[in-house]
Amino acid sequence: MNPPAAKLPTPALTGPQKALRKLGLLRPIDLALHLPLRYEDETRIVKLCDVRDGDLAQIEGVVTACEVRPMGRRQLLVTLDDGSDTCTLRFFSFYPSQQQALAVGKRIRARGEIRGGFLGRQMLHPAFKAADGELAVALTPVYPSVAGLPQAYLRRAVQGGLARADLTETLPPHNLESIGPGSRWSLREALFFLHNPTPDVKLATLEDHSHPAWQRLKLEELLAQQLSQLQAKRERAGLRAPELKTVHQSADGGLPLPQQLLSALPFVLTPAQRRVSEEIKRDLARSVPMHRLLQGDVGSGKTVVAALAGAICVDAGRQCALMAPTEILAQQHFSKLIGWLEPLGVKTAWLTGSQKAKERRQMLALIASGEASLVVGTHAIIQDKVVFKNLALAIIDEQHRFGVAQRLALRSKLDEGDQEPHLLMMTATPIPRTLAMSYYADLDVSTLDELPPGRTPVVTKLVSDTRRDEVIARISAQLAQGRQVYWVCPLIEESEALDLVNATETHAQLSAALQGAPAYRGAPVRVGLLHSRMPVAEKKAVMAMFTGGQLGVLVSTTVIEVGVDVPNASLMVIEHAERFGLSQLHQLRGRVGRGAAASACVLLYSTGDASRLGETARERLKAMVETDDGFEIARRDLEIRGPGEFLGARQSGAALLRFADLATDTALLASARRLASLMLDQYPALVDQHIARWLGGKADYLKA
Repeated sequence: MNPPAAKLPTPALTGPQKALRKLGLLRPIDLALHLPLRYEDETRIVKLCDVRDGDLAQIEGVVTACEVRPMGRRQLLVTLDDGSDTCTLRFFSFYPSQQQALAVGKRIRARGEIRGGFLGRQMLHPAFKAADGELAVALTPVYPSVAGLPQAYLRRAVQGGLARADLTETLPPHNLESIGPGSRWSLREALFFLHNPTPDVKLATLEDHSHPAWQRLKLEELLAQQLSQLQAKRERAGLRAPELKTVHQSADGGLPLPQQLLSALPFVLTPAQRRVSEEIKRDLARSVPMHRLLQGDVGSGKTVVAALAGAICVDAGRQCALMAPTEILAQQHFSKLIGWLEPLGVKTAWLTGSQKAKERRQMLALIASGEASLVVGTHAIIQDKVVFKNLALAIIDEQHRFGVAQRLALRSKLDEGDQEPHLLMMTATPIPRTLAMSYYADLDVSTLDELPPGRTPVVTKLVSDTRRDEVIARISAQLAQGRQVYWVCPLIEESEALDLVNATETHAQLSAALQGAPAYRGAPVRVGLLHSRMPVAEKKAVMAMFTGGQLGVLVSTTVIEVGVDVPNASLMVIEHAERFGLSQLHQLRGRVGRGAAASACVLLYSTGDASRLGETARERLKAMVETDDGFEIARRDLEIRGPGEFLGARQSGAALLRFADLATDTALLASARRLASLMLDQYPALVDQHIARWLGGKADYLKA
C-alpha cells in the first residue's frame, strides 16, 4: 500500500497579493475589469518655456542644485534646468535614496503641476525617474488601490489579468448598432483601450466616461444586471404559490373578511389605496408567487393596504406574517391590526426577540397550530424555532432595512414542496424611476401617490443652533396650546454610547429650560426620554405616555424614525440635522402633520468651526426646505448619494454598479433592458456566460 502523498505547503501570500484579494481582484476577469481612476501623460516632454502656471506637465532636465533646508520643517529643494528655464522641485518628506537619485548632474524626468510664485516656478512632490528610457507610448493608468499595493505592481497585475482573461463576446452577433453608443467596440477592444489609451484621445472623454469604450463597458454591466433580474422574474413564473381568492360570500352567509374590514374601517380608502389593493388582490389570486414592492410616501396608508392583503390571505384559510425592522414599528403595526381585525375574529400572534420565554412558547404554539392567522413581529419571525402551519403571504415593512438572507429566510417558511409564499415588500422611501428600472426590475411596483385627506402640510425651517432659545420658546407656545413636541438628538454613527449621552444631556437641559413654561394641559410640563438601550418595557411605557398625552415633549434618538403615530404632535426639532441622511430627515418629519393642527419641522444645524456645513449636507437641508414630496426627495437623494448608499441592505453581498450612472445612462439602461429580453429568448447560452463574467456568484442577491 502506497503511503499518502505528502501535501505540499500552500505558498504564503505576499503583501501585494493580500492587497489584491482585499480589493476582490481574484480572477483574471476581475483584474481586467479593474479600470483606472485617471491617467498620467508620460508620452511627451514639455519645455518649461511653453508651460503655463497650473498645467500638469512632464519635463526633463539636469539637476543643478540639491540641498536640504530647515525652513520651519526640513525640505528637500532640487533645481532642474531643461535648457529653456529652471524649476524647483520641493519635497516635504523624503528619503536618503531620493536625495541620491536627485544628485547634482543627474538627468531626470519630473511630472507634476507647475506653480508660479515669487521664488519662481516649482513643483510640489512631483513624480520623477531617471531620463534613460523610452517615452511611454500610451497614457499611464492610475488605479484604485489600497495600502501595500504600489501602482507599478498593480499595473503589471492588471496587464497580466487582461492577457489571461476570457474576453469572448457574450453579446448577440447582430443588430448591435441599434443598441447604443460603444456597441461597435468589442469587449476586448474596449478594455485594452481603457487600460492603454493612446495619447491623442481627449482626456475629458475618459474622465467623464463618455468615450465609446466606456459606453461599451457600461452597457455590458447594465446588461448583466438586467439579465439577472429578468431571469429571476421568469424563474419565479415557473414556481407555485397558494391561490388566495376571496369568495362573494363566506360559508355562514356573511361578507368575506376583506369586505368586513372595509366596512369596519373608520375612514374611506383613497383612490390610490383602492387601485393598489386591487393590484395585490389580482396577484394573490394567481398560482405564481407575488413579488411586489409597495411604495408610498410617509403617511400614505401602506398599513391598511397590508391589512387588506392579510385579510384576503386569512379569508382563504392561510397564515400571513408581517415582519418589521424595529419593535416600535412592529408594535405600531400590531396595535393597528389588532384594532381592525380582532373584532372580526382574526387571532393575531406577536413575536420579538425581547419576549419572556413563557409568552414566546405560547405564541410559537399558536403559530404552529394555525390558530394564529396573522403573525406580526421583528426578525424573530424568521428564527428556526418558528414553524408555520400554512404560511401563504409574507409582508416585509421597510424592506431595505433587512439583509438579503433575512428576506430569503422568511420566504422559506412555507414548507409545501415547490411552493413559496406570496411576498409583499413595503417602503416609505420612494424609489426613483431609473432606480426601479435597474435594481427592482424583477419586482412589480405599486405606488401610493396620494395622501389621505386630513394630513396637514408641514412647514420646514432651517435654524442655526445659536437660536436655540427661540426654538425652546416655540416649544413652550405649542405646549401652552395643548400640543406635543418631538426633539430628536444628533446622530453620532461612531458611538452608540455617545448617542445615549447626547440624549440624556438634552433631556436634562430641556427639562430645566421648560420648568417655568406655561402649564401643559393644566399641569407642569413633563419631558420623556427614549433611546435604543432602554429596556423594552420602559420604551413601551414612555411611548404609551406620549401617545396618551401625558408627556408634552419626547426627547429621542432615531428610534422614532418610523412607526410612531401621534396626531397631537405638531412640532419636530431635529438637532444637528446636518448629520442625518435625506430619507431619514424626511421620515422623521413625517412624524408630525398627522392631525388637524398646523405643524412644523425645525432643522437645527451647528455653526461651530468643527461642524461647518459641507456641500452634501447643504444640499440635503436645502432639499428638505424646498419640498415635502417624498418622490422628489428620493430623486435628490439618489443624486446626492448615488444608488449604492440609497439602496442600503438590498444589495448586501452583491456588487453595485461600478461604471454606469443611473442619472446619466438612462438610454443605455433602456437598451440593456431590450437586449436582455432578446438574449433570454434567443441566446440562453450567452446569458449564463455574461452573468458569470460580471456577477460571479453574486447574482442570487439581486433576486431577493
